[in-house]
Amino acid sequence: MIANVIRTCFPVAAKALADKAEDVNKLNVFPVPDGDTGTNMSLTLGTVVKEVQALPADASIEDIAKAITHGSLMGARGNSGVITSQILRGIAEGLCEAKDQENPTPVDIARAWRRGVKVAFKAVRKPVEGTILTVLKDVSARADKLEKTKITTSEMLDALVVEAYESVARTPDLLPVLKENGVVDSGAYGFATFFEAFVNAATGKAGELSDFDPTVTTEGAKSDVSAKVQIELNDDWEGSEFRYCNEFLFHAEKEFDPDEALAHLATLGDCELVVGSYPDYKVHVHSNEPNRVLEYMLGYGQIFEVFIHNMDLEAADRTAKIAEDKKAAEKAPRKELGFVAVAAGSGQESILKSLGIDVVVSGGQTMNPSTADILEAIEVANADNVIVLPNNGNIRMASEAAASACQTCKVAVVATKTVLQAFSAMFVVDPEAGLEDNAEAMRDAIADVRGGEVTTAVRDSQAADGSPIHDGDVMGIQDDSIDVVGNDVKQVALDLINKMQEEEEGDSLTILAGADMDDVAFEDLVSAIEEAQPDLEVDAHRGEQPLYPVVFAIE
Repeated sequence: MIANVIRTCFPVAAKALADKAEDVNKLNVFPVPDGDTGTNMSLTLGTVVKEVQALPADASIEDIAKAITHGSLMGARGNSGVITSQILRGIAEGLCEAKDQENPTPVDIARAWRRGVKVAFKAVRKPVEGTILTVLKDVSARADKLEKTKITTSEMLDALVVEAYESVARTPDLLPVLKENGVVDSGAYGFATFFEAFVNAATGKAGELSDFDPTVTTEGAKSDVSAKVQIELNDDWEGSEFRYCNEFLFHAEKEFDPDEALAHLATLGDCELVVGSYPDYKVHVHSNEPNRVLEYMLGYGQIFEVFIHNMDLEAADRTAKIAEDKKAAEKAPRKELGFVAVAAGSGQESILKSLGIDVVVSGGQTMNPSTADILEAIEVANADNVIVLPNNGNIRMASEAAASACQTCKVAVVATKTVLQAFSAMFVVDPEAGLEDNAEAMRDAIADVRGGEVTTAVRDSQAADGSPIHDGDVMGIQDDSIDVVGNDVKQVALDLINKMQEEEEGDSLTILAGADMDDVAFEDLVSAIEEAQPDLEVDAHRGEQPLYPVVFAIE
C-alpha cells in the first residue's frame, strides 16, 4: 500500500508545487535575480517523478525509496533542492521500516518523520530557525505526540498538514528578515504546499489547496490553515516542458490589468510573473512561443530590455561541453589532482581554464546546476583527487552532495561564493601538495577576498541601512549586503568600490564586465575607477555573466 500511495501521489504533489513555484519564488527576500526557491524545489521533485514512474508496477517500497533518494539527490538544485532531497530521503527510509506495508500506523508515520529530521539536519552544518528545517522539526514533534493517541493514520496526516502551515506561519517570528519583509520562509512554504498536496491525494480528496496567504502577518497567516484541501488525482503528469525563458520590462500605455495579463500568460507557458505598479512592470514567463508573449504585451504598451533564453540549448550546451571534456579525458592519462568550477559566462570560463580548471560547469545565479551535473563533471576531470569550486552560495550544498556521492575519486569542496574567489584560490595551488593541503591553502586564500556586484532589483525590498529598494533600482552588493542603491550602473559601482575602500583599503581590484555591459561602457567605468582610486591596481576582463553587468573583488 505504501508503495502504491507514493507512486500515485508523488507526481500529484510535485505538480501542485510546480503550479505554485512562482508564488514561492516571490517570497525570496533578497531582490536579486536568483535561482529561486520554488523553481529549484520544483525541478528537484520533477526528477524524482521521472525516476519513480520509470519503476515497474510491482516495485517495492524499498525500490521506490531508492528512486526517491537517487532522483532527488541527482536533481537537487540550489540549497532548497538539496535540503528537500535529504528530507525525502529520510522519510522514505523511515517508511521502509513499517512492519505492515499494507496498513501503515501513526507509529510508522512518526518514525518516518524522525528519520527525515535526522537525515536533513545532518546535511546542514548550521541549521537556521525559521526555515524549512524548522517546519520539518515541528511536524515531527507533532507526530511524536499524536502517535501516542488513538488517532487514525488519515486523521494524523491531516493534523500534520495543519501543523506544517502553522509552523510556516511562525517563521517570521524566528527569522527577522522575514518579518521585515512581511513574508514567511519560501522553502518552508514550498515544503508545506508539497506535503499538503501529497496528503490530499493519499486520502482521496479533490479540490484546491488551502487558502494560505504567505505575505501577511503571522496571526493572519495562521487563519484558516485547518481548512482541508483537496486536489484531483492525475497519474500521468510529466511536468512542464517549455523552452524559452522570456524576461523584459514593460511600460503600459493604456488600461492594463496585471492579473488579467498573468492569466493570459499562463495559457502561453508557465512560471509567469508580472511585478511592479502602473505603468511600469517586469514580466517573466517560460513559453514555447516568445513571439506570442511579446505580441500580447505590445498590445498594451512598450517593451524593452528583452532577454530570451533558450533553456533547452543552455542545458544541451552544458551537456555537450561535459561530453567533450569526457572524451578528452578518456584519451588523457589520469591526473593526480583535478579541478571543477561553476561559472556563468564565456569570459569567466576562459579565465578559469587558463588558471588550471579542468571542467567548467555552466551555471550560477540564473541556472543552478544539479548534483548530477557536478558529479559528472568530477568524473570527467579524470583525476584521483578533485577540488570543486561552486562559486555561488546556492550551489555549495549541491557540490557537497556530489562530493559525498562520488565513488571514483576523493573530492574536496572549497566553498567559493564568487568566481573571483576561485581566481584567487587557483593562484595558490601547489601541484606537488595533496588534496587536503591544497584545499586548506585555497580556503585561506579566499578569506581575504571581498566581493562586490552590481545588478538590478526584481522586487521591492530594503537596503542594509533600511532605506527602500524599488523594483528596477540598481543595487551595489557587498558580500550579500545591499550597501548602495541608485539608478546608474557606473555610479553604483563607483560608490560601492569607494565604500569598500573606506572600510578596508585593498591593493588590487579584479573586475569583470557582464553580458549587459558593452566595451565602451566598461572602459569608461575602469577609467573612472582608476581616477577615483589611483592607488588601486585594476585588472579588468570580460566575464560575460548574465544579469550582473559588474562583478569585482578587492584584495
